[in-house]
Amino acid sequence: MDKQIQKVLVLGSGALKIGEAGEFDYSGSQALKALKEEGIQTVLINPNIATVQTSEELADEIYFLPVTPHFVTRVIEKELPNGILLAFGGQTALNCGIALYQNGVFDKYKIQVLGTPVQAIIDTEDRDIFVEKLREIGVSSARSMATSTVEEACQAAVNLGYPVILRAAYALGGMGSGFASNETELRRMAESAFSYSPQVLVEESLKGWKEIEYEVVRDQYDNCITVCNMENFDPLGIHTGESIVVAPSQTLTNSEYHKLRELSIRIIRHIGVVGECNVQYALDPDSEDYRVIEVNARLSRSSALASKATGYPLAFVAAKLGLGYGLHEIKNSVTQTTSAFFEPALDYIVCKIPRWDMEKFQGVSKKIGSSMKSVGEVMAIGRTFEEAIQKGLRMIGQGMHGFVGNRGFEVRDVDKALTEPTDMRIFVIAQALMTGYSVDRIHALTRIDPWFLEKLRNIVDLHGQLSEYSSLPDIPDLLLLRAKQFGFSDFQIARTVLKSPNHAIETDLLKVREERKRRGIHPVVKQIDTLAGEFPAKTNYLYLTYNGQTHDVTYTQDGKSVIVLGSGAYRIGSSVEFDWSSVSALKTIHEQGYRSVMINYNPETVSTDYDVCDRLYFDELTLERVMDIVELENPKGVVVSVGGQIPNTLAMRLFRQKIPVLGTSPVSIDNAENRHKFSAMLDRLGIDQPEWQELTSIEDIHRFVDMVDFPVLIRPSYVLSGAAMNVVSNRDELEHFLSLAANVSKEYPVVVSKFIEEAKEIEIDAVAKDGDMILYAISEHIEFAGVHSGDATIVFPPQKIYLETVRRIKKIARSIARELRISGPFNMQLLAKDNQIKVIECNLRASRSFPFVSKVLKVNLIDQATRVMLG
Repeated sequence: MDKQIQKVLVLGSGALKIGEAGEFDYSGSQALKALKEEGIQTVLINPNIATVQTSEELADEIYFLPVTPHFVTRVIEKELPNGILLAFGGQTALNCGIALYQNGVFDKYKIQVLGTPVQAIIDTEDRDIFVEKLREIGVSSARSMATSTVEEACQAAVNLGYPVILRAAYALGGMGSGFASNETELRRMAESAFSYSPQVLVEESLKGWKEIEYEVVRDQYDNCITVCNMENFDPLGIHTGESIVVAPSQTLTNSEYHKLRELSIRIIRHIGVVGECNVQYALDPDSEDYRVIEVNARLSRSSALASKATGYPLAFVAAKLGLGYGLHEIKNSVTQTTSAFFEPALDYIVCKIPRWDMEKFQGVSKKIGSSMKSVGEVMAIGRTFEEAIQKGLRMIGQGMHGFVGNRGFEVRDVDKALTEPTDMRIFVIAQALMTGYSVDRIHALTRIDPWFLEKLRNIVDLHGQLSEYSSLPDIPDLLLLRAKQFGFSDFQIARTVLKSPNHAIETDLLKVREERKRRGIHPVVKQIDTLAGEFPAKTNYLYLTYNGQTHDVTYTQDGKSVIVLGSGAYRIGSSVEFDWSSVSALKTIHEQGYRSVMINYNPETVSTDYDVCDRLYFDELTLERVMDIVELENPKGVVVSVGGQIPNTLAMRLFRQKIPVLGTSPVSIDNAENRHKFSAMLDRLGIDQPEWQELTSIEDIHRFVDMVDFPVLIRPSYVLSGAAMNVVSNRDELEHFLSLAANVSKEYPVVVSKFIEEAKEIEIDAVAKDGDMILYAISEHIEFAGVHSGDATIVFPPQKIYLETVRRIKKIARSIARELRISGPFNMQLLAKDNQIKVIECNLRASRSFPFVSKVLKVNLIDQATRVMLG
């Protein structure tokens, strides 16, 4: 290690955005831990207050400033670090680092760039230099031409021959990229791409080839290993962030695997990367012909996935390598006995599935392609592809229960939906297989490898066998076991065999549970140990499977475990803020002498890092799986209030199964979540609220609107276009939005509320103990009410609120906390206008603003709330 390095500056990635999300919070946090372990002083620049890495205990100094050359230079002048890490903040940090290098800032302040040299980064980012570098070592890349004007791009397309793909250099998440099959399409796309980047690459189209990725690590002594190789389920043409990805690869021959591995090592050595690097290939499915698509000389979304998939702490190791260590000198933190100089072996399969939120936006195309639109991802672990993919499809949280057994989804033109993929393509494949399409026909339409399609057909075939039975005792033992091994949930089996209607499904899935337990069909807990069981692993990085005989973990059932339910996939409305809350809760649980247990399946998060809790279950947040884990752990209780809406929704269902929920009673949670019960409670307490009614006919809606007058806020419970909540100002608008609500009935009522114009929106984040509010933070929205709290600009402490308003808000919060006997975190949103205060809603859980107010106050509200919940 270089002993001269005393102080290191780490650049974060700033605000979460498509293509640059929580994975950089995870990689930056690991880097800070690695530096701390060496006694090095750390300075972090990251304006994202919701992240774990901006918590006090990780970095010595934290600057909430934009990651731009101007601000980073100012911090360098003040802090005078010896070294800087550029690879842990995504494209944002990399672009900033390159600009500082070119401006001579590093030379001026004698700062050493740790890890990969800046010139090597430029060599991978600038397409012309990159292609030349690969040519020097005889490595094929896609034929491409770098252009700087629209006319040059058109000429390049003529030279290469249509179809072509356009890609913006130095851009994120495939921004500005797409396929063009003629000059009109190319001109339109080139104009868009040049608005993102000064350089646009025009490349030969390899649409339909396989897309393969390798994660490679190299130290300064030229030692190299490949940590993980991954295969995209979707062929080239769909951005890797939009594709289902499996690790390790499943369809490569031994020869193909070793050929691409050897090329990856040759590339990383020639470019001179020190640390971690991601190499993406296109591979011709009919020969061993290949092209290198790109090399990322930094940690990426794929690195986070590879790290979680193998248990190999890539970011931690990369930071140590940047300090000058060799791979042989770093201990493998997972086994604690072997060094980091080894290639992980996997005795399981991992499946990553993206999560989209297209229905949140009007007019957005649901087609997926070379530009990234997904907002989150999940990672499922199983012993078979069938098991992993079904678990993963439930984890996405978009109302699906696996590959089969879903209702309410049907596509009219299946051929078109297979050739022009959308965010629902995997379920179109299910429909195609159910209606008799052959694997060959689906392969011809999608270019997805037949191996994957055969595995999906296995699930459909087994579903067909199950549906022949109509009572649980009639199902043969072997078929029931096979269904569980193929990833069928109790819910799917209940729906397939018992044909359960929605109102009976919960009771029926518990019948399936009892039946399989009676037959001795239980899941087993397996460890991710990086070496496929060759060495004993010290970590408790776990998943559950039905493809095994014995547990890898011994359970004492001593009542000392506390289970925290995580937030699942990032989505619009639930993101890194809840990861911060989960990590804070785990830390407090551990400090209070309990065994901290995490259930979560998001590979981008810090909460799914191997060293954040005593036991990590990388598994589903469903009633079935939580009950499986509770039976094994026999915990003191379960924490449902720090992971956002998913755990909150489970609270009542866990309570009905006599599972101890820590903190506020699930009955109180239900009283706050249920609009009718909450409204009746406010009336009882004499607390004002906007007038509202839940209406079941068009006539009733018109009658209510006549009574309260426009504008009103309407919330249909069933919509076709996803236009969920709308402010309506006149009759024409009302008619238009009601026409979007497919049907207004007792089953699908519409909630209509009086919308109060020019009202100030105020939030209170608080912690209560046995109904007494012990901590609170009041913040105000700059925009008037009507802008969602997740889209509003929030000021804390509030600047333009009367003292009397603050006093009354505290009184209301105390009154509600007492009535609901809150023990733990809660968040309330209120309207203030003309000295009148009305309550909009109250969530008995942590909210998005908890990390924000905690860091401004320098009091961790979740730490305090967790202490309350532990009693």
